[in-house]
Amino acid sequence: MSIDVHQHLWTPSFLDALRRRAEPPFLDGWTLILDGEAPYEVDPGAHDLDSRLKLNADLDLALVSLSSPLGIEHLPPAEAWPLIDAYHSGARDLPAPFGAWAAAPVTDVDAVRLSRTLDQGFRGLQLPATALGDAEGLSAVAPLLDVLEERGVPLFVHPGPAATPEGPSWWAAVVPYVQQMHASWYAFQAFGRPRHPRLKVCFALLAGLAPLHSERQINRGGSGRGRVDANLFVETSSYGPRAIDAVVRELGIDVVVNGSDLPYAEAPSPEFGEAARHAIRVSNPDRMLKRKESQS
Repeated sequence: MSIDVHQHLWTPSFLDALRRRAEPPFLDGWTLILDGEAPYEVDPGAHDLDSRLKLNADLDLALVSLSSPLGIEHLPPAEAWPLIDAYHSGARDLPAPFGAWAAAPVTDVDAVRLSRTLDQGFRGLQLPATALGDAEGLSAVAPLLDVLEERGVPLFVHPGPAATPEGPSWWAAVVPYVQQMHASWYAFQAFGRPRHPRLKVCFALLAGLAPLHSERQINRGGSGRGRVDANLFVETSSYGPRAIDAVVRELGIDVVVNGSDLPYAEAPSPEFGEAARHAIRVSNPDRMLKRKESQS
């Protein structure tokens, strides 16, 4: 069962909801307007279902998620929920091999509503790293994490909105997104894991390579290296063999899962041999996504 845990596909219901807005985030035709980033010309073909099905022909499961850099989860509830409901409606109706991550606003933490969404077949919950970078943020969303932990389904931590529009076109992906992932990785270690000891968590883009800073963490009084947490996962989007190899040396192969970030990037080819390929694309994501027996 070959799995990609990280794709984005904007369905007609979600596109319509974005186009009905007059304030960021919104779509003007196919021009995406955000706070913190320059206007972006969306390629309509990148969100064409038939084209994506062809790209996913070798996959048994492709998980789509809300695009957290849009900032939807941080909007006031009256603005966030219509967009999230539109995303859920479209994602829920996608054909195989698609599955989906649920979404939730961090401005209206509603554990009951999340439970109902998960009951519809969503594989876990995605939240933006911008909401999880410190103790306060993790405390605020704790009721949602409790639901995930009880059900045995994972949290997917994805970059949130960029803070400023400075820099060239690659700036947001390389600077603020990576910084957000770094902060959320260590915040969860310090504040999230003690409260949620059994929660499965997957960090996008190899957690911004945060695991490679364990030597500095130890030298400054931490106890990071050598502690095995089999419920912490990292996915590979936008990185290649060198970065993946370094993270595997730090965390081991068993927690690295395949993610492409389609349509913005392609799944990497780790080139570590068939056993590693099978672990990253099949065994590890299957273990991460497997629910408790009582919830199957």
